[in-house]
Amino acid sequence: MVIAHREELIFQAAKSIARITGEDPDIEMADLYAAESSLHGKSPVVVSTVQTQVAGKGRMQRFDPAEFGMCWIDEAHHAVASTYRRVIDHYRQNDAMKVLGVTATPDRTDEEALGQVFDEVAFDYDIRFGVDDGWLVPIVQRAVHVEHLDLSACRTTAGDLNGADLSRVMEYEQTLHEIASPTIEIAAGRKALVFASSVAHAERLCEILNRHEPDSARWVHGGTPKPERRQMFADYAARKFQFLVNVGVATEGFDDPGVELVVLARPTKSRSLYAQMIGRGTRPLPGVIDSDHLHGFDVFRRQAIAESAKPHVEIVDFVGNCGKHRLVTSADILGGNYSDDVIERAKEAIERDGTKNVSTALDDAANEIKQEREKKQREDAERRRHLVAQAKYSTTEVSPFDALGLTPWREKGWDKGRQITPKMRDLLERQGVETKDLNYTQARQLITEITSRWDSDKCSYKQAKLLAKRGLPTNVSRNEAKAMIDDIAKREGWGKKKREKREPTAAAVGDRY
Repeated sequence: MVIAHREELIFQAAKSIARITGEDPDIEMADLYAAESSLHGKSPVVVSTVQTQVAGKGRMQRFDPAEFGMCWIDEAHHAVASTYRRVIDHYRQNDAMKVLGVTATPDRTDEEALGQVFDEVAFDYDIRFGVDDGWLVPIVQRAVHVEHLDLSACRTTAGDLNGADLSRVMEYEQTLHEIASPTIEIAAGRKALVFASSVAHAERLCEILNRHEPDSARWVHGGTPKPERRQMFADYAARKFQFLVNVGVATEGFDDPGVELVVLARPTKSRSLYAQMIGRGTRPLPGVIDSDHLHGFDVFRRQAIAESAKPHVEIVDFVGNCGKHRLVTSADILGGNYSDDVIERAKEAIERDGTKNVSTALDDAANEIKQEREKKQREDAERRRHLVAQAKYSTTEVSPFDALGLTPWREKGWDKGRQITPKMRDLLERQGVETKDLNYTQARQLITEITSRWDSDKCSYKQAKLLAKRGLPTNVSRNEAKAMIDDIAKREGWGKKKREKREPTAAAVGDRY
């Protein structure tokens, strides 16, 4: 049983399942009913909307949970909603039922934990991985400064900018023109998907775009009749007009690989919403990476994308006075495991340069910060080297991340509230890692690095910690680390201290007794 919440998602899922498996799914939605017996072509797969499942007394009652082995929730960040919980509880009457959730945006604005529905993260693959592996096109971000855009007075509601406040700001006449004019110029004939903040905003923005380029823009919102919406999407796919201005319609269930430019005329503080919006433009053009001989080679896929008619997608962000708000950008989404310091530096570079490949900006920022940290470590080590030999060596406490040369991962949305398991804690503490202040994401990162060091013959965590305290490199082999530690022991007289401990003096024995 495949559950989704929009008509577009239902037909997309049915089409993809049929293409991949060779099985034509039944559809249970509105006036479409799945076959109830094998005599009428009953399929092993049913695709249905959550609204249909709970309609009336519940059309889900038509289906015996015992007949299904899996309940698959598309756009699973919605799964904590009461309607989804009712449907999931129905199918979980079958004790053998597996519940699988798939989503590109596991970070919910309301921070409701997906752990209420799902036991674990089976597979984690974000947009940056997709870009690096050649399944998605690279993202280039452009920051456009808008003089009259002032979000400082907008309130925050449910983790994002208040809708009414935002609409009032974005519908201001001067702001509309300051957004429309650069959009026309930047697009330069490319197919553009525009996200607006309200129906009035979309209508006015569309009107101004058409004033610049007649018949170039149309707008759509949740209240647009479905037949009209389908025709509009078909015309847009066929490039009968350039700008599709939408209000919350193209965030989920919209699939048009031809989108070359995503215009965010709707600032947001929500990572999930931002990821949904920019994700609409990351699909490669049909046929570019579909050849079987490309499937095992990421370098060839990236090359095929680079040589295609759509070598990247450009994201246009409009920058004004955001006041106390921290708005999300592409750097936040592709930043993945980078620290906040790296992401902020990448954002500054993008705003300063105007246009920049986001992955490159992040990598450059990470390298700059790493080089600065290593330079400071070298300077500290050099300063300590000049201390007089008789001085007692003093060390500062080193975090496990500094010792291993890591930047702590940002806490994953689906990890919020999860406790470190006893096995994880035991493994880390046996390696000498203090776990008291670690969250689940950080513990997983440290275990990944420690086990990787075992496999690659790099020094252990205990060796790395001792070396890091003295400003020495930690990205060395076990034997190299041992040689450096032996040298430290010789200079600091460890061996002598150990012998004295094993062979106490007579006075010491007398004191003890």
